Amino acid sequence: MESIAALIFSLLVLGSVVFLLRGRGLREKYAFLWLFVGMACLVLTAIPGMLRGISSLIGVQVPSNLLFAMGIIFLTGVALHLSWEVSVLEEEARTLSEETAIGRARLEELERKVEALSSAASNASRTPATPELHGHQPADSP
Repeated sequence: MESIAALIFSLLVLGSVVFLLRGRGLREKYAFLWLFVGMACLVLTAIPGMLRGISSLIGVQVPSNLLFAMGIIFLTGVALHLSWEVSVLEEEARTLSEETAIGRARLEELERKVEALSSAASNASRTPATPELHGHQPADSP
């Protein structure tokens, strides 16, 4: 009964990974890792004496202790890797927000300059031209 439950679990893990890959819910770099876990579970289920043999080879008294230890090591590695990924993404988000703020400030500055030039151009077009005197120069005031 235990081996049937383990077999079902292994097949569920493999099926879930394939389903998530097809639906683009899981990236390929993580899929390999989870496919490896699913295949390892499947192999340990298919060959029940393998875990006992590995346990005795390593010197672990109870095979399930080896399985739990390997699981803890694996999950610690996954948590460490995901922490690293989050750190990288936080740095990228910070950089992008800084670049956006700089771009927004430049845009506002350009909008102010365009508005100033537009108002100067509209003021220049509204002021009437001074009439020219036919060949006469205005008299200089003393």
